[in-house]
Amino acid sequence: MPPGISSRFESVLGTQFVLNDAAALKRYAIDGVGPQVVLRPENAEQIATALRIANEENWVVVPFGGGTRQHVGHAPERVDVVLSTERLNQIEAYDPGDLTISLQAGASVAQILGKCAEHRQLLPMEAPEGATVGGALAAAESGPLRAGFGAVRDFCIGVSFITGDGMSGRGGGRVVKNVAGYDLMKLMIGSYGSLGVIVSTNFKLFPLPQRTITCICEFDSLNEAIARRDWLLESPLSPIAAEILNPPALEYLRDIEARDPDDWAPEASGVARKAQWQMAIRFAGSDRVLARSRRELSSSMSRELNGTEEADFWKRFAGFEERVAARHRNAMIFHVNVPIAESQPALEAAHVAAIDYNFLAVVVGRATLGSFVIAFAPLAIDPPAVTQFAGAASEFRSQLSKSSSALVVRCPREAKQHFDVWGSTPTDIELMQKVKRALDPKGILNRGRFLVA
Repeated sequence: MPPGISSRFESVLGTQFVLNDAAALKRYAIDGVGPQVVLRPENAEQIATALRIANEENWVVVPFGGGTRQHVGHAPERVDVVLSTERLNQIEAYDPGDLTISLQAGASVAQILGKCAEHRQLLPMEAPEGATVGGALAAAESGPLRAGFGAVRDFCIGVSFITGDGMSGRGGGRVVKNVAGYDLMKLMIGSYGSLGVIVSTNFKLFPLPQRTITCICEFDSLNEAIARRDWLLESPLSPIAAEILNPPALEYLRDIEARDPDDWAPEASGVARKAQWQMAIRFAGSDRVLARSRRELSSSMSRELNGTEEADFWKRFAGFEERVAARHRNAMIFHVNVPIAESQPALEAAHVAAIDYNFLAVVVGRATLGSFVIAFAPLAIDPPAVTQFAGAASEFRSQLSKSSSALVVRCPREAKQHFDVWGSTPTDIELMQKVKRALDPKGILNRGRFLVA
């Protein structure tokens, strides 16, 4: 432990904001690496003070929200300080009439969604259970509702943050029509805490749909499912979610275990034998709008979900990655984005690469956007060799175009040393390095998570 690290922070912040007991250090471990000290400040000023000290001492700091994405990226070089935002959990301002809300970064996503629902309003932010607002922004979380409401960067209208050297920054504002200054907000979204610590955020809200239905459509092949997706894109229908699922994925969205592995076991070609591909297409609107949607999809629709059954179905989607990881501790999970026209080749490539290295490809994703979550679940009882993870990732990525990306968000820590979890090195690496140095001069924030120093 760096000498005096705890006492240094205690003398400035107070002992009540500093944790260094073994239980706390284990709880806040980052991808298996325990910190030297945990800070739990209660305001932006304390965060700025803590970062100034860490910057002076060259102590590595990892911002921490709900801890739901701390396994993403390369294993950290070291972790001196975990800086938790859990005490910054208040609603700073909420104007239902203006459809805007301002939140501290440590506010729970689930609690905020509930608060908005009380006013018949919707914040279309979908994140893993336990996620905080700031953490969801830092990880650029999005889910099925992205098809209807856009990604989080589309409805976030302002963000306040503290840079690596303890300076305050802000992008956007509290009103929707705000175009002043540089768009620093977009830099923070998806930065995984490597550029600054988000302390508060502002969002525009949407009216909560009065009625929704989900149409479940089944297809004998991926080709048929993609054909229906293409038809949907050209139709006048406007779904708020359109998810594609391959046969194995169905078992992770149910509350029961697989009944018969032969129902979804892949053949050598990667095509399922018995079970079917599905699309879950969700609509919102009046009775007339919903009736038309139902009628237009009747030829391929197997059933309709509404009410509690529908809500439970989409809730399970939010926990899909956790369900896979709970069943397969050694699973490798990708976040894949491809041009819409390349969706089918990308999904076929995933199946082939998975089978070649003794994995099973489990697929869900935004069919109308070309954005997928693909899990490579081990088929063998014994843990895969690290070379299997590297080989499967390499083969899969080699079949994708340069316009695509395949980020590994979860895999065993020891496997990360054998391939780049982020994918190919971006062409704008020099620009990214300049931005990093401007906001975090000594590189103390999440050092080593990205390749950008």
